[in-house]
Amino acid sequence: MAVSLREYRARIKSTESMKKITRAMELIAASRIIKAQQRAQSAAPYARELTRAVSAVATYSNVDHPLTREPEEPKRAAVLIVTSDRGLAGAYSSSVLKEGERLAEKLREEGKEIQTYLCGRKGQAYYRFRQRPVVKSWTGFSDQPSYDVAHDIGKSLIEAFLDEEGELAVDEVHLVYTRFRSMLVQEPTAVRLLPLEVVEGEQKPASDEVLPLYEFEPSPEHVLDGLLPQYVQSRIFFALLQAAASELAARQKAMKSATDNADELIKKYRRIANQARQAGITQEISEIVGGVNALADAQAGSE
Repeated sequence: MAVSLREYRARIKSTESMKKITRAMELIAASRIIKAQQRAQSAAPYARELTRAVSAVATYSNVDHPLTREPEEPKRAAVLIVTSDRGLAGAYSSSVLKEGERLAEKLREEGKEIQTYLCGRKGQAYYRFRQRPVVKSWTGFSDQPSYDVAHDIGKSLIEAFLDEEGELAVDEVHLVYTRFRSMLVQEPTAVRLLPLEVVEGEQKPASDEVLPLYEFEPSPEHVLDGLLPQYVQSRIFFALLQAAASELAARQKAMKSATDNADELIKKYRRIANQARQAGITQEISEIVGGVNALADAQAGSE
């Protein structure tokens, strides 16, 4: 019983050490998530206005641009999946990977071949374990993305989209990431980046509404050549910021749950250890009483 009590005390000590680690990681994630959320919110107006500008140019210029042209029979689709570099974030990476699997299955049913691009070591490990091909991957920035990384990713995807005869040429570009709704809700989302879907101008204007007049300098083609790459890169950067905030929120929630579970486990071990200690004391008292009774019986027999 003493050995069992010693084991429980060792388990209590190790669980308390793990609790300190998970509590520290929870506090670190809580301190970083505010900054990540502010970065995502500050990037939202630029991404929104750039989307409106690109949509307006594509709508009112009537230019057949390669980035806005719908292919007649798309055969290949590039899918960029944004995961995390580190674990201990609950179901964050697995949820976005499942969303990527659903999107890939849908595209295959449409007769399209999938070209996979990855962000994050978790997605890289997932595809390496299953021996699935990956065109290109980027790692090391999931919780603090930079615009340079988004520029590199966007450049690779645009080159694959504009390449018509290469082995890596694609007809569509899709993005799968985790959208940050709130501290409690992070939603895996799949969107199509290319070809650009024009959203402005679909609704009919009101009778008293004055339509804007657009003048393009030097030409609509040059304007779209400059705007569309920035649009794709800004969308990717905004998605990376949303994913970073979602990852930190998921990690904070997971570490809080781990800390609470460690508290419950410590209480359980202490209760079992107390029961073991009481059982040991009871057994020792029983042995002492039994020994005393045996000595008394021996003395009575000798007399």
